[in-house]
Amino acid sequence: MSAEQPSNFAPPPTSSATDAELLLALRAGQTAALGELYDRHASLVYGLALKVLNRPQEAEDLMQDIFLNLAQSTYDPKRGSLRTYLAILTRSRAIDRVRSHNSASRAIERSKPGMNQEVNTNSPLEYAFQNEQSQEVQAALAQLSEEQQQVLRMTYYDGLSQSEIARQLALPLGTVKARARRGLVKLRQTLTNS
Repeated sequence: MSAEQPSNFAPPPTSSATDAELLLALRAGQTAALGELYDRHASLVYGLALKVLNRPQEAEDLMQDIFLNLAQSTYDPKRGSLRTYLAILTRSRAIDRVRSHNSASRAIERSKPGMNQEVNTNSPLEYAFQNEQSQEVQAALAQLSEEQQQVLRMTYYDGLSQSEIARQLALPLGTVKARARRGLVKLRQTLTNS
């Protein structure tokens, strides 16, 4: 080894290395460090994700995302333990997924044909406003690509996780996630701007 090593050099990970040392090794490109961090903290991340999401496959998806992006994380060992950081990050991301799912579910439910055909106790003005909102949602959904609509339908009508959708459509998981994310973002933008 030369005397001039890069500043991000870290020794090879060992089971006695601290979380901070392992993260430094991971950021230096030593992928074995990820396995050690995973072994130490996967049960915490999965348990928290499952508690919030209440769906095993979605909890696994979130856990995978968190560990795959750990090297690029903003974690700073001076601010607290990695375990605490992972717990807060997992809870936050899981809640974001629940909110996103609920928001998209409401938008899709409002756009279903026949949703406004139930007994209406609202005033004619309220009914007209609800009908106009439903039409806006249907118009917004129509602006999505067929692929985005398909993924959102499978998620919210069929209740499938992104991993299950990827298997059924024989697509990479990243493609399914990207279609869902882009579809939801476009749906939100369209509805916000209308």
